[in-house]
Amino acid sequence: MADPVCVQKEPYAVDVESGRTYFWCACGLSKRQPFCDASHAGTGIVPVRYKAEQSETVYFCGCKSTGTKPLCDGTHQTL
Repeated sequence: MADPVCVQKEPYAVDVESGRTYFWCACGLSKRQPFCDASHAGTGIVPVRYKAEQSETVYFCGCKSTGTKPLCDGTHQTL
């Protein structure tokens, strides 16, 4: 699998907790979007680790094409 699957053309708003680590699904195959459930096995694509520095709402990419992985940079607006 060379390219990830676009799950949705908008970000996922997630309330993250300070100090907690999250693993963003980079392949688009996870059933627990936007997070990894190990569905990437055998694809050559691996999840991206994100450690929250503070408790806040962040926007994880849903199209899987962002240039600022794992967070949305608005790339979905051009797809």
